[in-house]
Amino acid sequence: MNQAIRIGILRELKVPTDNRTPLSPEQCAQLLRAYPQLEIVVAPSPLRCFDDQSYSNAGISLQSDLSNCDILLGVKEVPADALIPNKTYLFFSHTKKKQAYNQGLMQALIKKHIRMIDYECLTHEDEQRVIGFGLFAGIVGAHNSLKTYGQKFQAFDLPAAHQLGSYQALIETYHNTKLPPLKIVVTGSGKVAAGILEIMAHFDIDAVEPIDFLNNQYDYPVYTHLKGASLYAHKETGSFNRNEFHHHPEAYTCKFAPFTKVADILMNGIYWDHKIDRLFAPEAIQAADWHLSVIGDITCDAQGSVPINLGASTIADPVYGIDRASGQKVAPYMPGTSTIDVMAVDNLPNELAKDASQYFGAQLMKFILPSLIRQETNAIIERGTMCSDAKLSKAFEYLSDYAYS
Repeated sequence: MNQAIRIGILRELKVPTDNRTPLSPEQCAQLLRAYPQLEIVVAPSPLRCFDDQSYSNAGISLQSDLSNCDILLGVKEVPADALIPNKTYLFFSHTKKKQAYNQGLMQALIKKHIRMIDYECLTHEDEQRVIGFGLFAGIVGAHNSLKTYGQKFQAFDLPAAHQLGSYQALIETYHNTKLPPLKIVVTGSGKVAAGILEIMAHFDIDAVEPIDFLNNQYDYPVYTHLKGASLYAHKETGSFNRNEFHHHPEAYTCKFAPFTKVADILMNGIYWDHKIDRLFAPEAIQAADWHLSVIGDITCDAQGSVPINLGASTIADPVYGIDRASGQKVAPYMPGTSTIDVMAVDNLPNELAKDASQYFGAQLMKFILPSLIRQETNAIIERGTMCSDAKLSKAFEYLSDYAYS
């Protein structure tokens, strides 16, 4: 007989507060029907996208104290002092790159003997991520990038995604929106890029090959999609090998520079770390033939693949300008070519919190929760477990100086 297990859904405590949740009320109810040995409790929250009454109506208990739970599910980082010792936690810890601002959290996970399963680290054997909010980051990021261009040049008007409340409502606003002959570059090959491409499809924006994008003019909006061999080349051979790039990205150079001279908008969806060549050098924006006027840095690494990302913006204030001469922040939406507008919101899916949460929960239920509930071995979960029993897992021992010091 399967052992009883209790899952708790955390109240998000990070500031600014996130409205997303790992499981909707209906998804909780589905799990209870599927697993008689399971109990789910939810910490009350006035800000969660599904209100407390919705969970109660679905038969889910509400309780503030989750210390009697076996597994605790959240979305954003849990403050170190709020961690309950000797529990299994699942959330985005943002520690795998040794982020300095979360070192205290990583050390607390070790000291409190927590089994930390990081959503970002849950991968298939080919290292592709299993679950995440990337699709909705791409959807909202593409929308915001277009909205930014429309506002900067007073060319068209789009509402803010968070004002509409649902993806369907967002799509319906496109029916009466006519875009000018924009040239848009999309980068990346993962879920973020997939979300961007959904918006391209909803606007009926035509895809063109990179070489045609560089050399041709169009009287209708177009986009080109750069990834793999169209974005990177080996420094010596000029070729591209995906496996080698993943393991030795420092051996590759980025081929994005020519697109800065012809594109109107960049929608950036690439994964980046410090070994990967940036899309362009910071000083490139001073070039006389620079044309790019709006950058949606959707994956949002400060001074990362987009070196003029000078820090995350917010849903309430999503865009800042960059003066091309000085590289400094200025007011956004200034017409003309002397500034570049940067949209760098780091919690984009929160603008469509209900849709994003339901999408995320469906993946969690498909790939992760069945094994946790049945207490079965699961290779995906093993790969995503950063630490347990006060020790880093083998794959994360590179964090030793970060986690134990």
